[in-house]
Amino acid sequence: MHSSPDFQQTTSPLLIWTGFMAMCVGMFMAILDVQVVATSLPTIQSALDIGPDQMSWIQTAYLIAEVVAIPLTGFLTRFLTMRWLFVISLTVFVIASAGCAVSGSFTELVSWRVLQGFSGGTLIPSVFSAVFVLFPKERQAIATTIAGVLAVLAPTVGPIVGGWLTETYSWHWLFLINVIPGIGAAVIAVVSLPREKLDFGELRQLDIVSLLLMAVSLACLELALKEAPTNGWTSLPITGLFCLSAFCGAAFVWKTLLRAPPLVELRNFRDRNFLIGSVLSFVLGIGLFGSVYLMPVFLAFVRGHNALEIGATMLVTGVAQLVTAPIAVALEKRLDARLLSTIGFSMFAVGIAMSAFQDPRSDYDAMFWPQIVRGVAIMFCLLPPTRLALGTLALSKVPDASGLFNLMRNLGGAIGIALIDTIIYTRSEPLGEALLEKLKAGDTDTANFIGIPLDVMAANKGAVDSAAMEMLEPLLQTAATVQALNEAWMVVAALTACAIICVPFARRVAPSE
Repeated sequence: MHSSPDFQQTTSPLLIWTGFMAMCVGMFMAILDVQVVATSLPTIQSALDIGPDQMSWIQTAYLIAEVVAIPLTGFLTRFLTMRWLFVISLTVFVIASAGCAVSGSFTELVSWRVLQGFSGGTLIPSVFSAVFVLFPKERQAIATTIAGVLAVLAPTVGPIVGGWLTETYSWHWLFLINVIPGIGAAVIAVVSLPREKLDFGELRQLDIVSLLLMAVSLACLELALKEAPTNGWTSLPITGLFCLSAFCGAAFVWKTLLRAPPLVELRNFRDRNFLIGSVLSFVLGIGLFGSVYLMPVFLAFVRGHNALEIGATMLVTGVAQLVTAPIAVALEKRLDARLLSTIGFSMFAVGIAMSAFQDPRSDYDAMFWPQIVRGVAIMFCLLPPTRLALGTLALSKVPDASGLFNLMRNLGGAIGIALIDTIIYTRSEPLGEALLEKLKAGDTDTANFIGIPLDVMAANKGAVDSAAMEMLEPLLQTAATVQALNEAWMVVAALTACAIICVPFARRVAPSE
């Protein structure tokens, strides 16, 4: 990486901020794309006549390509420079988005999604590394906040944007919305980001074997996590994927540590603060992706809301994030990052746990305060750990480190969602049986939770005949699903709280003031 503080001193601050905001637009589009497409998968499935067993590949193809691209950000930055990596990646992302919009078949759409995911994957860590490359220390807090707000706001507003576009126009606009902003951001980036020479020496040193090992390891891990909840974690295909992922991952680590220069600088993990910051990023991924996944599942399958209604409910979190952002910046400039991280993850765990007490009638009002607590906490779970992880590294190490840091958050999210799906699939049936037994025993609290009028319970005196069972079956299934979701919320809360344990082991980082 050739950028240095000299650029900060010789270039207009307005130009620096303009280029950075263009990068943030690209990152926001890449993150938003996952959510807007997720809300409208049934529409796309119907339009392209895609089989139900193939539909999930529209998302999986994107996510696998993205997770492979993220750790390559350091290498690509050294080769292409920050400016041209961003411009080329965003240009490819725009072209792939247009390709998705005009796709006429499943194969064509998935092919474009792979290209879209790979190009989008490099945009996210590029922004976070730009914070420390483009800005002096006193400006890094506000830059991190802007990037952080957009990074966590995109999944929150995604459902309402996707639902509105699909219902108002057509599914093609889920992809076409990327074209005009993408072209504009790329043009602005060409003009305003630092000009550096491409280093073709990096390309000649590319370790193809390590690249293949990393790609296979991460792809197999993503596939295994996606399929494990439905196929079983110990089934032969899933075990095979995990073993192949572990073997290729171990070979990649061994080969990378022996090679100079490496494809990905794994030695960054020797830095204690980077290691702890990456662990916090991993845990944040579990809580952030988990909560953004659990809410739509509840609102869609329990409450029966459409994408637009789900998005409107989830906007509470986004508003809380925006209101908290300036407060987080002010505190981040004055207080120890370890203290803020502890406060942030404590609040985030509490906010997640608050959602673990829902019943089948819970809706906007019951979800309001948990979302407020989580929205306030998220900024303190992102800003301070980012400073811990990247703030003390040499500028030459930041692009590689940013890729690894962001990869940890994505992997945390993938593992969190796999755990949630496992809980839903495995716990719903036994929980439903337990509820039925309590009903037969005349438990009024259980009847109230399920939604059975107490006068009906009293009239039947706990007896459940076949006619009553036919009426109760849907209510029981819904109630069991809610209990399984509540268990998932509590597991995610417990895992999120575990982040607090490692914070004291980090070295103190001076506030960014």
